[in-house]
Formats: sequence, structure tokens, C-alpha cells
Amino acid sequence: MTAIEFIKMSLENSKNWAMGLISDMSDAPLTQPTSAGGNHPLWILGHITCAESDLLDGFILGQPNRFPELQELFAMGSTPTLDADQYPTMDELMVKFETIRAATLAHLGTLTDADLDKPSHAPEEFGPFFGTVGACFGAMSIHSSFHAGQVADARRAAGRGPLMA
Repeated sequence: MTAIEFIKMSLENSKNWAMGLISDMSDAPLTQPTSAGGNHPLWILGHITCAESDLLDGFILGQPNRFPELQELFAMGSTPTLDADQYPTMDELMVKFETIRAATLAHLGTLTDADLDKPSHAPEEFGPFFGTVGACFGAMSIHSSFHAGQVADARRAAGRGPLMA
């Protein structure tokens, strides 16, 4: 297995896990994972969509985020709200996620393993985490998997059992 094949597999697996959990919460998208609050599934879907565009478009391709309308609501440092009127719908966000993920996989398909070592366009202060093209792709699957854990907790808060036991 090449590094490119491994990244593709990791992206597919993390997508399937995260989107399975998120889709299961489509009837309760604002459920917070704890009594103290936290990131709800709708915010998580918007956030991982926005972040993947930051990584692909910004850090890998050196272009602006393709979803500027999502920045204020979902970018790093944004705070989830329970006001559904502030957000796009789950279906709208799912389309945007599928759009960026298709672009991610299409670009990944043009690369060789050697391309993964090329420097990214990430700001210097992000270099330790996103300094190479490969590091940016690696962060994509880790990031969505991390947030999928929060969705799993939101599912429990909504009284749902595990999808995978």
C-alpha cells in the first residue's frame, strides 16, 4: 500500500464513521454532548466542512476557502449556538461536505507519495502540524474522527445507543 492509498483509505473510513453518526442525528442536530454544553452535530458537520476547505484550498492549494459563508459560524474558534435559525440545514451542509471531500480525493489522486513531502501554504505558526501536503491530508482524517467522538457523545445525550457495538 502506498502512502496515497493509505491516506485515501483513512479519509474514507473517517468519513464513513463521522457521517454515519452525524446522519443518525439529523432529527436532533442541536443536541449537545454534555449537560455543560459542547459541540452539537450540526456545528460539527459545518466545522469539518469548513476546516477541510481550509486544509485543501488554503494550506495545500494556496487558494481561499471555497465556503466563505461558513467561516463565521464554523471556523476554528467559533462558538456553537442552539439557535437553529443561525445555521444552514443539515442537508445543505452535507452537500458542501460531499463537495469538498470529492475535491480532496480528486486532488489526492493527482499526487505521488513524493508530493506529500512538499511544503504547504500553511502559515508559519501552523508549520508543526500542517507544514507539508502530507501533514494536511493526515489532519483531515484525524480531525473528522476527533469530532465524530463528540457526535457519539451527543447521541448518548439524546438517549441513543452505540451504532457500533
